[in-house]
Amino acid sequence: MFIHYLDLSWRSFKRTPLVSFLMVLAIAIGIGITMTSLSVYHMMSADPIPEKSDQLYSVQLQTMDDGSTWWTEDNTPLQLTYQDAVNLVKAPSPERKVAMMRTGFSVYLDSDKIKPFIGSARMTTPDFFSMFNLSFLYGGAWSKEQEDSAAPVVVISQELNDKLFAGKNPIGKLINLDDASYQVVGVLKHWPLNIKYYDLNNGAFNKIEELFMPFSLIKAKELVSWGNSNGWKHENTPTFADKLQSEQVWIQFWAELNTREQKQAYQNHLVAYMQEQQKRGRFNRKELGYKLRDVNQWMQYNNVVTEDNKILVGLSFMFLGVCLANILGLLLAKFLRRAPEVGVRRALGASKRQIFLQHLVEVAVLGFIGGMLGIVLAQLGLMGVGQSYNYYENLATMDLTMLLSAPLIAITTCILAGLYPAWLVCKTNPAIYLKSQ
Repeated sequence: MFIHYLDLSWRSFKRTPLVSFLMVLAIAIGIGITMTSLSVYHMMSADPIPEKSDQLYSVQLQTMDDGSTWWTEDNTPLQLTYQDAVNLVKAPSPERKVAMMRTGFSVYLDSDKIKPFIGSARMTTPDFFSMFNLSFLYGGAWSKEQEDSAAPVVVISQELNDKLFAGKNPIGKLINLDDASYQVVGVLKHWPLNIKYYDLNNGAFNKIEELFMPFSLIKAKELVSWGNSNGWKHENTPTFADKLQSEQVWIQFWAELNTREQKQAYQNHLVAYMQEQQKRGRFNRKELGYKLRDVNQWMQYNNVVTEDNKILVGLSFMFLGVCLANILGLLLAKFLRRAPEVGVRRALGASKRQIFLQHLVEVAVLGFIGGMLGIVLAQLGLMGVGQSYNYYENLATMDLTMLLSAPLIAITTCILAGLYPAWLVCKTNPAIYLKSQ
């Protein structure tokens, strides 16, 4: 019977091609605009590391004295001071933790084939790669001994390796960064990260760094941060050493806590650490404060998905509603025009249920065709978004979930719009039309 209904639907489309085309076009435009905004929202709110997002925690410490305030919702600084980050890295637990900061260098080789350029770098500790599930194309991370000695080594991205070494194995070769040479010890595989969740201070949708280097080089080379540095009190910091010992916050810190017991133990450790620092004149508060937020909590806390994004999705669904209102009018005209034919079919024995289902199948087919065309329009819309806003380049795409959702939304909404017209036409009284014949 379903095949018969499909055949009747196709015949109906051929009898009224212009009206059918207008309905499909209205559905396609509505779905295209809706899926464009919904796809970007979906990619922005997606879990960037679902396999362990509930095991990675951003660490915040309440370093301010009583009476001082911060701009965050819980009055807690987003980053740590350098001295706190170093102390927590040196602590025996947890097994994996990273301190990091974003900076940059002028990059060049001893060759005239590659022009010098500015490359962004992440100064971090060796656990960074294992904590965030990064894989290596060549080599690996630097050793703990190289970290402790501030060794001039570097891990580069696959994209940078393609640019500098044509994709060949560069392990052991030297890269010039500013005024010094650094030995390549590893090449990362392509990291398809949509949201730069590990450092939301420098733009949630910015590209990942091209260079990864030992955290200890910050002190050895007196490297400045390319991110935010904030303070809560006046401090005289004329030298770099003064900044390292100051209360300015400019270092991001993450810890991997795989179990509830590990998390509780680390919470106890943070309290003990702050109590120890309190004896040295820091953390002058009656109630010591800290925060451990996992990846998704951290993204929500930093408002990665803004209210504007949610409003845009709501507006696109409202536009889809307007398109469906127009379709509803066209369906009413089309179906009621068919009333004499339906009256004859009813007189020949077709039930109301069969007439109702037949017309619902017809609107479902309209929705399917409109949904498929809407995917094409959505792809064009996403291309436009990606080219207009560079930071949306990785987000302006449709994954499998969105591709399957588009026709499903189109069919569902069309069926909802077609319920009333189908109900009206199935109530056709056959006696009226038989007399008119």
